[in-house]
Amino acid sequence: MSHPQQFLLFLCYLPLAAPLCCYTCVFPAISPIDCLKFPQECPAGQRCLASTAVGTRGSLRLVLYEKSCAIPSQCGLSGEKHAAGLNFTYHNNCCDTDLCNGAMAHAAPIWRGGALCILPVLPLILG
Repeated sequence: MSHPQQFLLFLCYLPLAAPLCCYTCVFPAISPIDCLKFPQECPAGQRCLASTAVGTRGSLRLVLYEKSCAIPSQCGLSGEKHAAGLNFTYHNNCCDTDLCNGAMAHAAPIWRGGALCILPVLPLILG
């Protein structure tokens, strides 16, 4: 087999596209600094997400930050959610380059399991 043929055969075994690598927070954080960021390979077709949810009850204000991989339909979403006696407003921002969600200023839970796991302890936090 000639060198060009070997090279073409080699190319056939390479993946067509490298998976996107995004930061993910282990837990939703109450400060962008508290977000323990870990790089994670995203499944094919997903984007990097940085999301912020602001919860209010009277004069109390709680901000939650999350970073993760997300399906494209979650990107650009904003909305409201009521949980644990708080009214949350959330905003999802996405990007498409490796670790691009590390420095995004606005970040918010997409209301999947990660963000919701903090909700049972909110009454304890709020006293």
